[in-house]
Amino acid sequence: MTDYNDKSNIEDSPAVATKSIKTAIANGDETRLKALLTNEVFDELEKSHFIDMAKEQGNPAIVKLIEGTPATP
Repeated sequence: MTDYNDKSNIEDSPAVATKSIKTAIANGDETRLKALLTNEVFDELEKSHFIDMAKEQGNPAIVKLIEGTPATP
């Protein structure tokens, strides 16, 4: 069973976190994405990029989840 709360690798590298979020979006893994977005704050450009990716995947639940994530201007 996957431990979605294990952030040991993600906290070590923002690039790993970004890659993990992109993978969860591509796979349509809403549960994993929710865990990855916990306490995450994006800049507007990064958030927009993730929203565009989710829209391309055609998953409105993931789009909504990302849209609800805070972002800095």
